[in-house]
Amino acid sequence: MAGEARLRKTRNFGVVAHIDAGKTTFTERVLFYTGRTHKIGEVHDGAAVMDWMEEEQERGITITSAATTCQWNGHWLNIIDTPGHVDFTIEVERSLRVLDGVVAVFCAVGGVEPQSETVWRQADRYNVPKIAFINKMDRIGADFECVLGQMRDKLGANPLPLTIPWGAEERFRGVVDLLTMEAITWSEADQGATFSRGPIPAEMAEAAAQGRERLLEACAEVDDSVMERYLAEEEIPPKDIKAAVRRGCLSLAHVPVFAGSALRNKGVQPVLDAVVDYLPSPLDIPPVEGVNPQSGEVEMRLADDKAPLAALAYKIQMDQGRKLVYLRIYSGQLQTGADVFNVVKGRSEKISRILRMHANKRERVEEAKAGEIVGVMGLKDTSTGDTISAKDRPILLDPIQVYEPVISVAVEPNTVGDQDKLDQCLIRLADEDPTFRFRVDQDTGQTIISGMGELHLEVLVHRMEREFNLKVNVGRPQVVYRETIGEAARVEETFDRELGGHRELGQVVLTLAPNPRGGGNTFRVEAAEEAVPQALHAMLERAAMESLASGPVMGYPVVDTGVVVLGGAFTPGLSTELGMRMACSLAMRRALDAAQPMLLEPVMLVEVLAPEEFMGEVIGDMNARGGSIEAIEPRQGVTVVQAKAPLRAMFGYSTSLRSATQGRAVFTMQFSHYDRVDEKRR
Repeated sequence: MAGEARLRKTRNFGVVAHIDAGKTTFTERVLFYTGRTHKIGEVHDGAAVMDWMEEEQERGITITSAATTCQWNGHWLNIIDTPGHVDFTIEVERSLRVLDGVVAVFCAVGGVEPQSETVWRQADRYNVPKIAFINKMDRIGADFECVLGQMRDKLGANPLPLTIPWGAEERFRGVVDLLTMEAITWSEADQGATFSRGPIPAEMAEAAAQGRERLLEACAEVDDSVMERYLAEEEIPPKDIKAAVRRGCLSLAHVPVFAGSALRNKGVQPVLDAVVDYLPSPLDIPPVEGVNPQSGEVEMRLADDKAPLAALAYKIQMDQGRKLVYLRIYSGQLQTGADVFNVVKGRSEKISRILRMHANKRERVEEAKAGEIVGVMGLKDTSTGDTISAKDRPILLDPIQVYEPVISVAVEPNTVGDQDKLDQCLIRLADEDPTFRFRVDQDTGQTIISGMGELHLEVLVHRMEREFNLKVNVGRPQVVYRETIGEAARVEETFDRELGGHRELGQVVLTLAPNPRGGGNTFRVEAAEEAVPQALHAMLERAAMESLASGPVMGYPVVDTGVVVLGGAFTPGLSTELGMRMACSLAMRRALDAAQPMLLEPVMLVEVLAPEEFMGEVIGDMNARGGSIEAIEPRQGVTVVQAKAPLRAMFGYSTSLRSATQGRAVFTMQFSHYDRVDEKRR
């Protein structure tokens, strides 16, 4: 197929949602109905194709994003199934960075849950068009209209139902298609592979008419020709409605919404049709932008096979000791055996294999073109977020945002002889996961691993045992604190010593002031050129930032500070670079001590769903942990408590909550912000 025609028929999209909303169950149906698999794999049986890791099959959750390719109505669909647990949110972040569209799955009972909001905001940040699938319409408590309201209130979205449920809970029979004004039911004999269309039943006639009216109103808002016909009360052909819905979806004006139950094999095919009809092809999104590292100018790359190569490495996976790099190709093409250029590392690498992925299975291909998502072997020095381009036309694409870990544990091998094996294992895991860090504590000699939550670290430790045959002892979880300052300090420091037979002299005057929380560390020089030459600015910035790596309270990194070099005394022939650097470092240490240093701790956003009769126990326990109740909201059958609490107080909360509520409450937790430690509660 010619380049442009192939791109027109390509869809790169991800499936995202809160944990347990049914993403993987939905994706398994997609694979079955598109003919990619010949048997539906169920999550609860540990047989889902997209949950291929043993950890995923045992826990019944998605841990790592899995890519696959299938066909529907003559279109190529490149799909990424992402995790829903907040501990693995980096998998969603890096997937959304390279995807053109999203299918967001919502539970018809739980509605818009905390991680639903997180992934939605991530998609908004990348301006990714979305389709929504309201799943589990067969469950007790399913409420389609309630979820639509939550999408408006919590997400700021403009949901546009294209199918509405025919019944709910045990009476859920199928859906009504508001585009064709037909009722759709699915056959149970072949697991929903076939379906039939018929007239809308009498009990659904009024709801269908109202839904159709809302659909036409929304289309009229984005399409003038539809507006004219709508005002004239003329019949509007389905193709014109489709075109208007597509225009609204691509411009993010509204979100097409579909109803169904993936587990009961109902409602999936209309979503597949919508992916083809409404989500963008690589030609519908703006050309990717990057910076030419040689000239510093912003350049664009069109989605074109003949354009210079531009690709982003969005994920690394260790495969039997070899590095498998997942690439999104934005322009140009790759061939097996070709030399490519890693712009970030500044070195050439050779492509040894190109693989079309299907979860953990793969198919070798000789080339890959613009718009494709593939796995590549041979890129030994490539890391997550690196740009791969043609050497004679380099371009540096925006990197992937990486989250800072918030929890740490100490690990040690069972035997001293396994220490080298542990070091190699940690290096490989850190290559795969940018949110996983490890270091050796200089005071205790312990190996400290850090991650996004207890589950994240627990999974990594289990992977050490399974994949690397390495048993480790794990210490008690520790919170990763930060430090900052409470007031400004002005310091003047002179360094004048003889080192190695040479006199090193320098003088620096600087101020250290607090930045707003979350503002990060900043540095600037306001000194005159003769006092602090331009050539020394970068060196002084490095010295200042190195001083912020370890704070005066407990040695944690210092954040949210602003350093301003006001003056100095650099005398040519007398002052030295080393003297100026040492003066800056000493001034920073004195300023940190004088600027009211304080400890910051991670504060978590917690959402608890519990029956009304246990509200007293839930709120009392949260208050005892130093948490603050933000909101209490009644929802069908349960009450939702939203709170913020320090992470140090939340270890073991799941056991405590189960005990207090007879096992009937559930909770989710995600990082909110860093805040000053309350010493009274510490």
